[in-house]
Amino acid sequence: MALELKVPTMDSSEAAKYIKETILTSEPDARVDIDLEQKMIMVEAKASEATIRQLITAAGYKIA
Repeated sequence: MALELKVPTMDSSEAAKYIKETILTSEPDARVDIDLEQKMIMVEAKASEATIRQLITAAGYKIA
């Protein structure tokens, strides 16, 4: 499943790396691309959208 999410609170490369690592810890086969300038995360994973959203929220970031 491909998913695009806007994460307005992702404000640094460290934040982007942390979010990516958080997703990959739970979904090691996921493909995660991050556009820090646009504050967008593109995820291709077997997990549901709800699961990906929960992972990002649990990492401390808000999804628009």
